[in-house]
Amino acid sequence: MLWMKILTPLIAGAALATAAPWAGAQNRGDDTVLEMQKAFRKGDKQRLAALLPAARGHALEPWAAYWELRARLEEAQPSEVTAFLQRWAGTYQEDRLRNDWLLLLGQRRDWDQFAEFHPQFRMGDDREVHCYALAIEQIKGTAAESAGAEMLRHWYALRELDDGCSSAAAEMLAAKKIKPLDVWRKARLGAEANRLRVVRKAVEIVAPDALPQLREALDSPTKYLTGRATARGKERQELVVLALTRMAMSDVANAASLLDSKWGPHLSAEERNWLWGLIGKQAATALSPDALSYYANVGRDADLTDDMLAWRARAALRAGQWKLVGRSIDAMSPAARQESVWTYWKARALMANRPGDEDRAAARQLYARIAGTTGFYEQLALEELGERVTPPPAPAPLTEEEKATARANPGLNRALYAILMGLRSEGVREWNYTTNLHTPGGMGERELLAAADFACQREVWDRCINTSERTKGVIDAAQRFPMPFRSAVVERARGIGLDPAYVYGL
Repeated sequence: MLWMKILTPLIAGAALATAAPWAGAQNRGDDTVLEMQKAFRKGDKQRLAALLPAARGHALEPWAAYWELRARLEEAQPSEVTAFLQRWAGTYQEDRLRNDWLLLLGQRRDWDQFAEFHPQFRMGDDREVHCYALAIEQIKGTAAESAGAEMLRHWYALRELDDGCSSAAAEMLAAKKIKPLDVWRKARLGAEANRLRVVRKAVEIVAPDALPQLREALDSPTKYLTGRATARGKERQELVVLALTRMAMSDVANAASLLDSKWGPHLSAEERNWLWGLIGKQAATALSPDALSYYANVGRDADLTDDMLAWRARAALRAGQWKLVGRSIDAMSPAARQESVWTYWKARALMANRPGDEDRAAARQLYARIAGTTGFYEQLALEELGERVTPPPAPAPLTEEEKATARANPGLNRALYAILMGLRSEGVREWNYTTNLHTPGGMGERELLAAADFACQREVWDRCINTSERTKGVIDAAQRFPMPFRSAVVERARGIGLDPAYVYGL
């Protein structure tokens, strides 16, 4: 088996000390681990428990132990969780289970245990866990003034229904850390994404009395909007916004017509602007020539989301309306404006329509901020500055010690072993955790190059490329653009008169 070449003596001797002899154990245990993954996906707790002893000492025993305990986590004792975390300390599986346990403790409102386990959570990338932590701070009265904005950032980014951010939103709303409009905006985002449970949960938080009317607005928006519904009061207005949102996702023209002819006068300026932004965005994504005419009804750009503004900028680019391109980018959030794509197009907008010296200087400053040899817009900016795009210098060769350190990394070894066994999802997640999250800030650049080299040598090309692409200060083109099966490809391509670069470009 190809993956048998992955495990190193360090893994066999240290991390897998229970295997004896390790090579034979791996062969015999592979089928067991694969069976356990299938049982985990089926939620078969009994099968997992029965198979676990046979996975003892296997390279992927941490996965086997995780699946078995995770499948019955709701019935598990805290002592079992603690024992698992101690047994597999430092592994991806340890922190993965800690993540799962924190979510369960949050659902149970067991704030004391949550506070005990949360500080050791290394990944720190679960938005719902973040929201539970913010909810605890709010309950204890220790939440910072910025807690509401932080919670909204996580909540708005979640597409599916969640408990953590929803409960934190309820706490923050009661404490006036967020406004009712903030919760209604979450409901709008849910309607736009066709996540009706998300909509209902948000409305339950901000206006529970409106739930009976919400059902008709969501299930039959045309009937609701063309019937005898009125829009008096904030709740009624927002229900109309939600119904128009639902309609706009499938029938832009009809939603625009109803907003223009019937409902616009009954809504607030913010509600009208948001809806025209949504309708414009939907038209822009369909490359409709009507997109900019819909956007023209927006009276205040600050009421639009970054996504709406981005699509207006794209529609304006297609129409050659450079002033509107620049205005759309200026209205984006600071984080969005910093993205290379919008930095570049803002500079182009400044240079359109007879720029003065001040415009030229500002555009040049923007180009200089992103110019580089990697990245599409970075290279375009470099060319605008009159410089040639040249290959970056290769980094210093990896030392044998750097390569050996990567080959001896338990997480990288388990990840490659899992990938080459066919457990790609598990392997990729453990690889990404090891390179990006195990230590604060992730691996250093030389460590990333060594990890990428390890994956390249084992011909796991996606991890080779992905890992190498995370380096910023140095660029190893051979890793980022590998040439698998080089001799065969080159020979065949030349034999038919084709440049091998075309093959690898594809």
